[in-house]
Amino acid sequence: MADKGEHRRTTRRRFLHGAAVGAAGATLAGCTGSAPADGSAPAVQGNKRVTWRLASSFPRSLDTLFGCAETLAESLESMSGGMFRVRPYPAGELVPAFNVLDAVQQGTAQVGHSASYYYIGKNPALAFDAGLPFGLTARQQHSWLYEGGGADTLAPVFADFNVRSFPAGSTGVQMGGWFRREVNSLSDLSGLRMRIPGLGGQVMDRLGVNVQQIPGGEIFPALERGAIDATEWVGPYDDERLGFHKIAKHYYYPGWWEPGPTLSFYVNEKAWSSLSVEQQRMFRAASTEASMRMTAQYDAVNPPALKRLLDGGARLAPFPEDVMRAAEKASFELFEEQAAADAGYRNVYEPWKKVREGAYRWSSISEVAYSSFAIRP
Repeated sequence: MADKGEHRRTTRRRFLHGAAVGAAGATLAGCTGSAPADGSAPAVQGNKRVTWRLASSFPRSLDTLFGCAETLAESLESMSGGMFRVRPYPAGELVPAFNVLDAVQQGTAQVGHSASYYYIGKNPALAFDAGLPFGLTARQQHSWLYEGGGADTLAPVFADFNVRSFPAGSTGVQMGGWFRREVNSLSDLSGLRMRIPGLGGQVMDRLGVNVQQIPGGEIFPALERGAIDATEWVGPYDDERLGFHKIAKHYYYPGWWEPGPTLSFYVNEKAWSSLSVEQQRMFRAASTEASMRMTAQYDAVNPPALKRLLDGGARLAPFPEDVMRAAEKASFELFEEQAAADAGYRNVYEPWKKVREGAYRWSSISEVAYSSFAIRP
């Protein structure tokens, strides 16, 4: 696996040095003068040298998740001719995995890389930045955040933490996780000890699950020693790297709690304001590239990983119908309760719900209609 990870990092560096950096260099040349004759990206005139620390919630071993932060750093350095550098720190090296938002808010790190649903204890509306159970798919979530008003809707939420949020990739629809024993009906969830964060965890709690939140690097030991009976993470590629299949053989789908979860880059407001306009443009471009590439990478690496897991004895199965229906019902009961109790949450939930209705209606005509015919097991 290490060789494959290094190959993918080399491919990413070549990509950044090529088309993406060339395009960025041409754009910046229009702002600062002609590009150098050798075709390299020019250093931005008048911009001071910037060196930032990035705190990630993910271990270095997860090269697609943590790799998104590395893509951001490599792209910024290439675009700026070495004038804008970001050093990514994996979970636990600079701050603990679930302390990333705090670190950026306090200025311990200028930029963070995390999933906003980790912090719903601070503000439940943060979940919308990442994704909700039975919510938006990756394409729909990106559409809402980039073009559908989602970023503007969430800006006041993040302003309370002195940060700005930028999309940092999506895994696509996730898997339902690894279970030591079969789940044949809703009753089989009762008392189950499962690692699952965010709103998905709150819904599982309503279904009788004993929910636990554990950082990615600590899940395998917890599963191995029997502290938990089940865990979800992302999908075949990451799950294989973390080794869950060695302990739990039952692999369920779909991950209804994360149909299109989006990670985020958090930037400290003071650090952001200290950048020049050109540097802010570079950060936006680099974060967008990192976001799009991460989603594409998952679509490339998950199919062969799933085949390897199945060939190795994993037992793939869909969640029972009564589990899906109970989970959907509990999810929207939770959303409505929170909206009734919290005006700030309601200010995000109401426009999000309208976007979801429209996106689902369009997808039923386009994506779902095509997939139900063409994509058959």
